[in-house]
Amino acid sequence: MSDGERMFVLTEDARLICKHINGVVGIVPTQTLVTVEGRRLLVEDNPEQRPIAGCPNIGPTIKPCTTTLRVQKGYSEWIRIEDNPLCLDAVTGLTDGTPPGTVDYIVQRPGQEWVAQEGE
Repeated sequence: MSDGERMFVLTEDARLICKHINGVVGIVPTQTLVTVEGRRLLVEDNPEQRPIAGCPNIGPTIKPCTTTLRVQKGYSEWIRIEDNPLCLDAVTGLTDGTPPGTVDYIVQRPGQEWVAQEGE
């Protein structure tokens, strides 16, 4: 990320999707200490191993996205809650969909637009 770029933090209202667009990730926040407007912030591993519902990538030899895998980037290098890095709107990782190792999940919206981290 370039200097001065803003990355919004993710709340429990964030919408993460598979790159097939309609697949929505089921997020469950694990920390209760820090909120934005009463909504819990997401921390490391909240987006991982989560179910994906509604992926349209279906066919005889095609597996739809059903689970998120490990986050590849998007955890804050600077901000932590209870020693867990905060999730930023740059969070991305792979899904278990086909073809294997090629389908990402991404943040469609962060769930809030007030709290941001300046460029890392």
